[in-house]
Amino acid sequence: MNHKLGDFTCTPRVITISALAMFIGLVSAFVALGLLRLIGLFTNLFFFGRFSTAMVSAAGNHLGWLEIFVPVAGALIIGLMARYGSERIRGHGIPEAIEAILINGSRVEPKVAILKPISSAISIGTGGPFGAEGPIIMTGGAFGSMIAQLFKLTSNERKTLLVAGAAGGMAATFASPVAAVLLAVELLLFEWKPRSLVPVALASVTAAAARRYIIGLGPLFPVVAHPVFIGPQGLLACVLAGVLAGGLSALLTLAVYAAEDVFRLLPIHWMWWPAIGGLAIGLGGLILPQALGVGYETIGALLQGDVPRTMIVGILLVKSAIWAISLGSGTSGGVLAPLLMMGGALGGIEAMFMPHEGAGFWPLVSMGAILGGTMRSPFTGVIFMLELTHDVNMLLPLLLAVTVAHAFTVLTLRRSILTEKVARRGFHLSREYAVDPLEILFVREVMRTNVAAIPATVSPTDLAQSLHTDHIMRKGQHLYPVVDEKQRLMAVVTRGDLERLAEGGTELSHREPVVAYPDEPLRVVVHRMSETGLTRFPVINNDRDRELVGMVALNDLLRARTRSLEEERHRERVLRIHLPLGKAGVDHRALHTSD
Repeated sequence: MNHKLGDFTCTPRVITISALAMFIGLVSAFVALGLLRLIGLFTNLFFFGRFSTAMVSAAGNHLGWLEIFVPVAGALIIGLMARYGSERIRGHGIPEAIEAILINGSRVEPKVAILKPISSAISIGTGGPFGAEGPIIMTGGAFGSMIAQLFKLTSNERKTLLVAGAAGGMAATFASPVAAVLLAVELLLFEWKPRSLVPVALASVTAAAARRYIIGLGPLFPVVAHPVFIGPQGLLACVLAGVLAGGLSALLTLAVYAAEDVFRLLPIHWMWWPAIGGLAIGLGGLILPQALGVGYETIGALLQGDVPRTMIVGILLVKSAIWAISLGSGTSGGVLAPLLMMGGALGGIEAMFMPHEGAGFWPLVSMGAILGGTMRSPFTGVIFMLELTHDVNMLLPLLLAVTVAHAFTVLTLRRSILTEKVARRGFHLSREYAVDPLEILFVREVMRTNVAAIPATVSPTDLAQSLHTDHIMRKGQHLYPVVDEKQRLMAVVTRGDLERLAEGGTELSHREPVVAYPDEPLRVVVHRMSETGLTRFPVINNDRDRELVGMVALNDLLRARTRSLEEERHRERVLRIHLPLGKAGVDHRALHTSD
C-alpha cells in the first residue's frame, strides 16, 4: 500500500483546471482595467464635471463646501443598489469572497459581478477613502465563479477558479502577481495543495502579463534605492516600527467594528447608513482633500519623502477616521490602499525620530507592517511592498517589521479586520494550517491485535453454546471477524447478531466486510468510515492473502488525535546538563585560597 502514497494528492485534472484558470486570469485583467476606468470616470464626472476615464485625484477639485454632498450622493446610490440589487455589494470585498467560498459552495450570483465594480467605482469616484483591490478581488472572484458554474465541476474546483479570478484581478491592478498568489494562499484557499496553487498561480501570471499590454508595467510606486543593510540600530528601530504598526492595526480594526456597532443602533434602515458615512467623508475632505479617493498620488509622495509634516499627521488622523466610519456604514470599497496610506503616514511620523535610512524608508516599512498586522497575512505584506516598489533591498527590514506587527495583532486580537465580518455573520474560520495527524499516522500504529474471531466452520448451534461459556461477548468488541483455518477473513458478524443467536436464534447472518490495511494512513480510514457509515473495520495484511491482523475502530482514531494533542500540550525537559562541579561532592573550601 505504501507504494501508492506520495507527497501530494494532485491528479492530471489540475491541467484542465489550470487551463480554465488562465482564461479567467485573462478575463480578470480586463475586469481590473474596467474597474480602474470606471473609478476615473466617476471621479471626473462628480468632482470636475467632465467625461474622462483618466485616473485623477479628487483633491484638485474646486467645488468648495459643495464637496461635502458628493460622497453623500454616491453613498445614497450605493445604498439603493445594495437594497434593491444585491446586499453582497456591501463591504470591502474580501470577507464576501471568503463567505462565498466557505458557505455558498464558491457560487457567486452573476449580478454581483456587475453591481460590485459599479458600486465600488461610484464609492471611490465620489471620494470614498477606499482602494480598488477588495472590489476587484470580489469582482474577479465573481467572474471566476460564473465561468466555473458553466462547467460540471466539484465545489473545490469552483473554489480554485473563484480564487484564480480574485488573484488575477489583484495581480493586474497592482502588478503584483506573487503577492496575489500569497494572498490567495494565506486568506482565500484554506489549503496548501498543488491542485489549487498551480491554477491560481498561472491565473495570476496570465493577468500580470496581460497588464503589460492593457495597463502598463510596474512598479506602481517607484522609490529611491535604500541601503542593503541598515545595521543593528536600524533593525531595532524596525522592531519598534512593527509594534507601532501592530498597535495602529488593532486600533483601526476596533474602530471599524465600533462604527459598525454604532450604525446598528440607528433606528433607520441600513440602506441609509452609507449616506451618513458619506457625510463624514465629505467633512473629512474639507479638512484634508488628500484623504479622498484611492490616494495613489499621496502614497507615492509619502514613499518619496516629500510630504510636509503637518500633512502627514493630518493624513493619519483624517484618513483613519473617515475610513473607519464609512467602512463601518456598510458602503462598498477596499482596504489595501487606505492601509498603505495610513501606514505611510505612520512611517512619515516615525522618520522624524528614527535613524535616517533614506527617503521613504520608514513609510515603506510601516506600509508593509500595517498590512501584515491588519490582514494577518505577513508574507503577502512583505512581497506586496517589494512588488509595488521593486526595492529588493527592503526585504530584511520588511520581514522583521511585518512579523512583529503580525505577532502583535495575533496576541491582542482574536480576529482580523477581514474575518471579524465573517464571524459576525455566525461563522468561524481558522487561519492556522497544519498537517492533519491522521495523515501521518498509520493503521498499524493504533489497531488492536487482541481480537476475538469466529471460525468459519463452526455451526450456529455450537457457537450459541460457546457464547454462554466463553468470554467472547465480554471483551467490549462490537464487530467479529469470521476466519478460516488459515486466519483468512471471510466475513463479519455484529455483536447484535451474536446476542440474538445466544437468546435462541437459529441463524447467523454473515456480512461482507469492509476492510482496512496496516499501512494505510488514518485519514484514508476516516474517509472510508464517512463513505460507508461504518465505524469498525477488520484489518487484513493484503487483498491476496486476506490474513486477519487486527481491528480498527473510531475510538482508536480518537486516541490517535488525543496523542497529537498530548504532544502539543505536554512539556518536558529532554536534555539535562550536568555540571562537573555540581553535586559530585566537590569540596568548595578547596576553591578558596588563603592570603
